[in-house]
Amino acid sequence: MISEFFEVSNELLELDRQTMAQCAGQFARIEEIKEYNQLKMLHAFTSCGVASHHLVGTTGYGYDDAGRDTLDKVFATVVGAEDALFRPHFLSGTHALTVALFGVLRAGDTLFAATGQPYDTLAGVIGLEGGYGGLTEFGVHYADAALLADGSPDLGAIAEGSRGAKICYIQRSRGYADRPALSLETIGKIVAAAKAANPDVIVMVDNCYGTFTQKREPVSVGADLIVGSCIKNAGGGIAPTGGYIAGRADLVELCAHRLTAPGTGRELGCTLDALRQMYLGLYYAPGVTAEALKTSIYASCLFRLMGYKTTPAFDEDRNDIITSIETGSPEGLCAVCQGVQAGSPVDSFVTPEPYAMPGYADPVIMAAGAFTMGSSIELSCDGPMRAPYTAYLQGGLNFAASRAGLLLAAMRLRG
Repeated sequence: MISEFFEVSNELLELDRQTMAQCAGQFARIEEIKEYNQLKMLHAFTSCGVASHHLVGTTGYGYDDAGRDTLDKVFATVVGAEDALFRPHFLSGTHALTVALFGVLRAGDTLFAATGQPYDTLAGVIGLEGGYGGLTEFGVHYADAALLADGSPDLGAIAEGSRGAKICYIQRSRGYADRPALSLETIGKIVAAAKAANPDVIVMVDNCYGTFTQKREPVSVGADLIVGSCIKNAGGGIAPTGGYIAGRADLVELCAHRLTAPGTGRELGCTLDALRQMYLGLYYAPGVTAEALKTSIYASCLFRLMGYKTTPAFDEDRNDIITSIETGSPEGLCAVCQGVQAGSPVDSFVTPEPYAMPGYADPVIMAAGAFTMGSSIELSCDGPMRAPYTAYLQGGLNFAASRAGLLLAAMRLRG
């Protein structure tokens, strides 16, 4: 069917057939997770009494915005948290993480990263780059524990590092690191190690790319806070912006006073015309995340059959929506990104090129022909221009279309 609309070689069509056959079992498992999470989502909407008037936003200060407050409750319910902020006022996942870190940490506290140094955009937030008002400039100390050689956490080092820490920070997804995304079981082991060493430590999980990939979220294994973006999994490709913080009620309250202003907290913040999209995006999120997971699994299998190293393997459990493809050359990385762009519904005619992007140490090439700018739940691909020139593929609102986009990327890579 794809060949009716796009020019794809017979060789790649055969690889596509093999890929679909090999992925069938994994696709069935993803469908089971999707159905469970969708029913859980429906229950959250009905138990919180979502009504038509909740879809209409407010202006000005946003006092008594019932739609905003109910949306917070719905998200807290669906992820199993005491409380949540699920709001369009977060500018990005990095901004949501910044609010959470600045909301909880005080001068003299220590932020301990249990999964190695966080990805590039958090370097400025922590203060590793200096000069921008990061945490270290406000007297917060920073330490981290390197991952083991196989990419797994060093539980002994995590216990030691957590002893004097205020926050034990876990990055669930891989960022631009060559290591697996963390399973809930692994996150639970980190939580146990950290809290055995320091019962008062606050465990915060960067849940970006991981939301709704499994039937449970990290709060179910002891995380005190989870943080993510609404233009990734949680917004279902419909939310136009936003992010979330969820977990312990007292910690969420502290974060609310950092999101707005000390003393006003969660009571402030008008929602304008965003609420309908925020509710609808959240409702669709389990299904859209499943489409993205299928896309990720398919990509891992297809490019492996083409001879490239892909991570994770197509038949491994998925704990985020990312597949990495090690292309081995600058030309290969560019070819994959340019092929994905050519198979995107928006700006398919654009040719991505590497460029210096704020917050990243190396030039980055990004393919993102998306309805929402920068949306990583839509089919996108990017990577830093450094060896081994790995393309990080994520998203896919619709598997049928994403599959075609990946075949076009494979065509570009084959030359």
